[in-house]
Amino acid sequence: MMARPRSATVTALPRTSVSTSAAAAFDPDLPAPQRRIRLMAALPPPLRELLVQGRTDRRPRFGEDGFDGMIELWSPPDGVTAAQAALARQALEQLSATVLAPADSDHLLGRVLTLLSHFPAKGLSPEVERMMALDWAEDLGEYPAWVLDAAARSWRRSRKWRPSIAEMRALCEELCAPELALAARLQALADAAPHEAGNADLRADPGSMATGALRRMGRMG
Repeated sequence: MMARPRSATVTALPRTSVSTSAAAAFDPDLPAPQRRIRLMAALPPPLRELLVQGRTDRRPRFGEDGFDGMIELWSPPDGVTAAQAALARQALEQLSATVLAPADSDHLLGRVLTLLSHFPAKGLSPEVERMMALDWAEDLGEYPAWVLDAAARSWRRSRKWRPSIAEMRALCEELCAPELALAARLQALADAAPHEAGNADLRADPGSMATGALRRMGRMG
């Protein structure tokens, strides 16, 4: 007697809007262009298309001392839908919670103390050194651990003097510029269409994870 063939059971895989998470795609040891390419590849295809279709304008920037170089201003394409804006907010939230998440206080303070130990200052008491380190930790507190590590490594290998806080902030901004630029463009897409009913306005929420990195680093008004 022939055995009855068993019917096959097919289990549908859950659909996800992002095929690869930002955290899985990100490698801080890669050069900046490759980091950006991998983060872009982790985005859903509709977002990648919108980012390519956006407009980039170069404008002069002026500081206290006059001309301070050129800046790029990116604008989203016309016709961004509410669904696409929601997808951008989701991607921005993931990026802010992983790649751009600020370092924990222990890592930050340890990194600062170690860096300053390579450039000992004369005539300062241990208490003053400790208070200075706390100032550093406060002024660098918005940066991710990988940025702080890279900035400290770069300074150790290229400088012979103790850095200032302003110099380290400028170096940190330079090191994570591609990631901040991507976050700013995702934010622009998120703000380009009305929010769907029932969704909170992330831009109006100062505690929102999605806009936290841009607010901390002064990229939003």
